[in-house]
Amino acid sequence: MLVAVGTWELHLPGCHSLKEKRGILKPLTTRLGKTLNVSVAETAYQDLWQRAEVACAAVASDRRDAEQTIRAADQVIESADGVRIIDSVTLIQ
Repeated sequence: MLVAVGTWELHLPGCHSLKEKRGILKPLTTRLGKTLNVSVAETAYQDLWQRAEVACAAVASDRRDAEQTIRAADQVIESADGVRIIDSVTLIQ
């Protein structure tokens, strides 16, 4: 059994309030959780309007499946409206 964790630091250039930020992140995290069957959380920068960190965790039986899941999450985040990826890190153990 392997656990894969992906972390993305995001820039949300169109947000001018925490409410607008929540309006972008909530559908994104819900979509990740439902489509990829992963656990998702906003893990940093909760008090900043235009910055966020999102982490996603998945459990898999082999390394290839774990990598595919995190790669799919990366594609979902990359395609989200109003979101720009600044940095990302993937850990698999």
